[in-house]
Amino acid sequence: MECTRCGKNAVFESKYSREALCKTHFMESVERRFKQEIRNQIHFNREDTRISVAISGGKDSSVLLFLLHKVLSAKRGIRIDAFTIDEGIEGYRNEGIIAARELCNNLGITHRVISFQEAFGTEMDRVVKEEKLEGSPCAYCGPMRRDLMNRMSAEVDADYVALGINLDDYSQSIMMNVLRGDFEKMLRMAPHKHRVEGLVPRIVPLRRIYEKEVKLYAILAGIKHDSGWCPYALRAQRNGIRDLLNNLEEEHSGTKLAVEKFLERLQGYYENGENLSIGKCIICGAPSNSDICQACARSGKKIKN
Repeated sequence: MECTRCGKNAVFESKYSREALCKTHFMESVERRFKQEIRNQIHFNREDTRISVAISGGKDSSVLLFLLHKVLSAKRGIRIDAFTIDEGIEGYRNEGIIAARELCNNLGITHRVISFQEAFGTEMDRVVKEEKLEGSPCAYCGPMRRDLMNRMSAEVDADYVALGINLDDYSQSIMMNVLRGDFEKMLRMAPHKHRVEGLVPRIVPLRRIYEKEVKLYAILAGIKHDSGWCPYALRAQRNGIRDLLNNLEEEHSGTKLAVEKFLERLQGYYENGENLSIGKCIICGAPSNSDICQACARSGKKIKN
């Protein structure tokens, strides 16, 4: 198979674009789309712009950090920091922390680690073992992770927190909100155009890059990463949505991109969901749609007397 642009040996074939690409043109394709998202999602309207990166050590967040450094490191007034969240899942996060730390050291980027134990006084293994969970463990882990992402980013006065969410992940999240009927949550999905009090805007520069493209880019760029899976992920609702979208994508290439475009257009009508009112948690004061935010509810925090 030859590259449709230069005739060299191709390393990737896209059913959607009907192109076969060599290593050089494939990497250029990924980087071009990444740069376009950076231009669309980040407003360099301050003398200094600080980006906090949530890095798990997996392929997506590692490629995200690598590309942010490659694209922005030469730009004046840019500061990139990284952090990893340790949920307390035996045999899962250790390798990711090692990979994240090594990548940050190689790029000269500050790296911090925060654990559920340190922040909430519990770990996911303990939650799963001791609590009678209603639904997937992800429903407990997710809110606490988001709380820590915001907290770690706010501590360094970040203008944005960048998440390694690829097109597959992004389209799955959209469909999950649709099937749950959670219209407001869907509208508030990243990327965020403005800062809401108490929340650091999230950006998702990989949202239009397929998961298999991210994986191949990591391999071709020599980015070391952890390939482990969370042992609790098998119980997540996301698995069924993933299968559904993969089947649709196989039959109708571009389905995942169409789902992403649907949300983008919908957010345009509602100004990215930021005209929707949002209150504060009565325990921690973080922005919340209910009296007690999900992070406090899931971690068992109580109202102080």
